[in-house]
Amino acid sequence: MNLGHAKVTNPYLITGPALVSFSGGRTSGYMLHEIMKAHGGTLPDDVHVLFANTGKEKEETLRFVHDCGSRWGVSIVWLEWRDTDEQFEIVGFNSASRGGEPFKTLIEKKKALPNGTARWCTSSLKILPMHAYMASLGHAVGTYREAVGLRHDEGRRLLTMYANNDRDKRQCVAPLSKAKIVKQDVMRFWNSQPFDLGLRTWEGNCDYCFNKGRAIRERIARDNPDVPSWWIEQESALGKTFAMRESVSDIVEYVQRTPMLITEDPIEEYDVECGLHCALEVE
Repeated sequence: MNLGHAKVTNPYLITGPALVSFSGGRTSGYMLHEIMKAHGGTLPDDVHVLFANTGKEKEETLRFVHDCGSRWGVSIVWLEWRDTDEQFEIVGFNSASRGGEPFKTLIEKKKALPNGTARWCTSSLKILPMHAYMASLGHAVGTYREAVGLRHDEGRRLLTMYANNDRDKRQCVAPLSKAKIVKQDVMRFWNSQPFDLGLRTWEGNCDYCFNKGRAIRERIARDNPDVPSWWIEQESALGKTFAMRESVSDIVEYVQRTPMLITEDPIEEYDVECGLHCALEVE
């Protein structure tokens, strides 16, 4: 057997220096599992698994990240954006923000809200802290590979990733795509595991992301009426909206006017893992 050739052709054998971006979703969790397996269960010291918390991730997401780290024996560095020279702080499961604090601080600093065409919430709250952390280790952007959990069936996002690599001089790679992994493969893997994210695929990691379709946000407002409150507060404070087509209050008021409306699970294909497609599509 030609071991050297096997190492070259295994898309999961990510060599350092490298950043493994763990969004907290099933797809990037599966990618992490396969990267670890390719390395015999233990990652090299210069391959860093990073999770950036905005303060609006769902509790299930935080628990899932913690479980992946503890069950698989892998060090996952939890980061949060800070308005400091360092631009990040290392936190953990217990100390991670759960009330949107980093996100709110950024909104107050910018005196604006992110929206569908200006998705700086992801670029500032997730990508920036990860790059800042790598810089603190002596690695400038473009000198290391960034493994992101984009599947083979996410063609448009993959094209955007490669285009952004050229534009921004980054080395983002998508090992799942190279391995021809699609959504069904990911779900099959998690169905065989003793633990899971515990969220429906359309819910996403961010509790009320404005990139979710209207039907999804209506369903969340029905199932969890407290979730939109934080988002309404931010819109009210600035007199602006996250989504240009309607305010969060508009959606909540509609849901309250139609309390008996029974809705099925949204059928939109929105297996969103914030930190992946949003960041790749930021202009």
